[in-house]
Amino acid sequence: MSERLERGLNKLRAQIDSKVQSYFSSCVHCGICAESCLFYTETQDPRYTPIYKTKPLHTLWQQEYTFWGKLSKSLGFSKSLTEQDFADWEPLVYDGCSMCGRCSMVCPVGVDIAYIIQKVKEGLAAAEYSPDDLVQATKRAVEIGSPMGVKLPALQAQIRHVEEETGMKVPIDVVGADYLALLSSMEIMNFPEYIAALVRIFKQAGVSWTLCSEAFEATNSGLQIGNSKIAGQLVQRVVDGAVKLKVKNVISPECGHAYSAIRWGGPNFIGKAYPFKVVHILELLDELQQTGRLKTSGLEKGRITFHDPCQIVRRGGVEAQPVRLLKSISENYVEMTEHGHMNWCCGGGGGVSTIERAEDLRIQVFKRKKSQLDELNVETIVTACANCRLVMEEGLEHYDMDIPIIGMTEIIAEHLVEN
Repeated sequence: MSERLERGLNKLRAQIDSKVQSYFSSCVHCGICAESCLFYTETQDPRYTPIYKTKPLHTLWQQEYTFWGKLSKSLGFSKSLTEQDFADWEPLVYDGCSMCGRCSMVCPVGVDIAYIIQKVKEGLAAAEYSPDDLVQATKRAVEIGSPMGVKLPALQAQIRHVEEETGMKVPIDVVGADYLALLSSMEIMNFPEYIAALVRIFKQAGVSWTLCSEAFEATNSGLQIGNSKIAGQLVQRVVDGAVKLKVKNVISPECGHAYSAIRWGGPNFIGKAYPFKVVHILELLDELQQTGRLKTSGLEKGRITFHDPCQIVRRGGVEAQPVRLLKSISENYVEMTEHGHMNWCCGGGGGVSTIERAEDLRIQVFKRKKSQLDELNVETIVTACANCRLVMEEGLEHYDMDIPIIGMTEIIAEHLVEN
């Protein structure tokens, strides 16, 4: 057995916790999860059945934790996992699963398949069977501080542009602020209007906030690639920045997996509770509006819909807030047939959008979102995830669909009652 394979197997063994054992014992092999996964529905390839993607871990569990599995292996009827198995499952797990969790919602016995697939990623990453695009992004996140290689000078340049545009100061490294706002690299480089929207909204609402020069990146590549140690390292960077600035709250931005990593996975990654509260920007905007601190005027006239980011809505529970926010500034808000916690993924989450070789598959599975939009005939799409926004722009362009996409924070800022 090679050292590489041994590392992967040992890592997989370490992932077989009580939850995984319970899930595998409970699975009735009904296949219902297949119809919930856009990678299966749009390709009709049985390999993309969600539970099938967990097979490496299932095989190990069966052979080492069940009577019949142990007997089958001892008699030679069940073969041990090989490096070829790792090589075969690597593209299925990384390219063909966005970790959206929709399969977990429909499982009749409550198996959280996304949870198991995250465990499979841990084993693949340990055996060095991960896409090079994700590997390099993770290295940049550790060494530079951003998976896209965005350094502080780039952020400072965008801050200068925002300050010139808004005539307002973007606070950075303010000790004792109530809120520390995180950003994803995509927002800094692709959608700096998010920063401008924050400045305008927080100025009107009287929110005490700051950015941190040592911890501004929210994206967690460790979570996406399946390396809990690196995920914890990236979370700890944010924790250290928040503690240094003595903030009371940390704001997760419009980025799905960033929210999942900092809000839900973070304390487990670092092994301790936070000395601050984590809030998603949509939760904060909704709170500010409900308490009368955020005032808007005017209504969007055209048909408008919301694309629910999986990690924020389905996996994160921020479901009612975006609907309330949109209804407050739109007179023609329409919901997709499957919406809220059952909406369909954009197809690029979980690191899939980072993987260049997955582009054709990503475009193919976007047909599921296209069919949702075709039913609505909307004029504007609003979302709350920069990654969703980029992936959907790519899909809309490919299918010649001329529908603009805008971030929730940005559209709310457009309707502010100026002080």
